Amino acid sequence: MSHREVNMTTIAVIGCGTIGVSWAAYFLSRGLLVTAFDPDTNARAYFAQRVAEDMRTLGVDPITPVVSPTLEEALQGAELVVENAPESIALKQQVLADIQLIAPSQALVVSSTSSLKHSDITEGTPAPERIIIAHPFNPPHLVPLVELYGPDSERVQRLADFYHSIGKQPVVLRKEMVGHIANRLSSALWREALYLLQEGVASVEDIDLAVTAGPGLRWAIQGPFLTYHLGGGQGGIRHYLEHLGPSQEYRWASLGQPTMSDELYEQVIQGVELATHGHSLPDLFSERDRQLTAIQHALANGKQEKSL
Repeated sequence: MSHREVNMTTIAVIGCGTIGVSWAAYFLSRGLLVTAFDPDTNARAYFAQRVAEDMRTLGVDPITPVVSPTLEEALQGAELVVENAPESIALKQQVLADIQLIAPSQALVVSSTSSLKHSDITEGTPAPERIIIAHPFNPPHLVPLVELYGPDSERVQRLADFYHSIGKQPVVLRKEMVGHIANRLSSALWREALYLLQEGVASVEDIDLAVTAGPGLRWAIQGPFLTYHLGGGQGGIRHYLEHLGPSQEYRWASLGQPTMSDELYEQVIQGVELATHGHSLPDLFSERDRQLTAIQHALANGKQEKSL
């Protein structure tokens, strides 16, 4: 699929938390100018340092973003505005309304919301049709997925073309949905993982291993539909559905609904503490980022070899 060249060079990152930091690191690594704002002075104070850490993970020399003391200053000249406020409908409504009143009229305004619907967070904004959901998968500087939804298909396509041009892999929702696509799929797996733990089927460590050493490896290459296409052997998906479709229904009927109780919380906490074998959170983050980078490189090299 060909994509139009979309030239946007000045990005305003509104919200200097984990997602804002990661987005800024990625944009800067692609040679774009980043200005940032957060009403929290502490978040602003440590923003450049945290961005530098994420850029080093990308293997590039850190570039210092412009951290603005006001929203007005951060939005000056912005061609793309990326909102990263906490997951509160009321808060996002206010932030997006403020952005639209101040940002240049031609700027694309997008929200990184992970679960909220477009119709909810844009209610009361001056021009809701001009706002787009652009949900990155965490961490944005290492994971290429961006989920897009907006009522103006031309603006959505322009944004998709831009993300393609800087190395992202956008997907477009045809209708709005709580949790979009990836988080709904992740939530379905997480719910069953909790159910298996609560039912005493396996430990936290073994449930995680059942994913990472099994289907997780395939999912990094092919999604659920193509995975089952190959699961049908030489007959592909047609054979799978005709001969193994009923087995899926059999399993669906046994899927569970965990009870979110104090007992389950304690099971999860104790299980995770055992599974991490004493490694600290910074160590776990560092190892995750190293492995994500290695996977991205391996997949990119595989695609290059295929094209030769």
